[in-house]
Amino acid sequence: MTTTRSASEFAFATGLSNASRKMQTTFDGLLRQKGLTLARARALLHIARNPGVNQSELAKFLAIESPTLVRLLDAMESQGFIQRSAVEGDRRAKQVSLTESAQGELRQVEELSQIIRAFMLRGVDEEELAVATRVLGRVFENIEAAMDGHVAS
Repeated sequence: MTTTRSASEFAFATGLSNASRKMQTTFDGLLRQKGLTLARARALLHIARNPGVNQSELAKFLAIESPTLVRLLDAMESQGFIQRSAVEGDRRAKQVSLTESAQGELRQVEELSQIIRAFMLRGVDEEELAVATRVLGRVFENIEAAMDGHVAS
């Protein structure tokens, strides 16, 4: 590996990490101004985009442990935002879906998401965005493969 490649990899990984943290911090700040939390917002968006998602898939997506997810879902359920139902064929598994009551909060989260995306992608044209999306997809696949015990080439 050349020094230039190594420096580019370091710059990319550092930039990606910093951008991710900054995006989450900014989004969290906007959400908190509206009385929302980042964890709840991410859960709402994921459930809305994946109706009937099961709890273990949701925990994996949110990168949280099952007991933490259960507390989050308990709170959302007590507010009437979600309902849990048994998965056919597996009594222990639960599917999660949004209720009609969640739609107002979901709209707020989607509006704030759009504001963040528009701000952070200002000046990035479609071609650059397509390339960045492909690169991030490859990075994600490589990380997933490494986590699954496979060496990505």
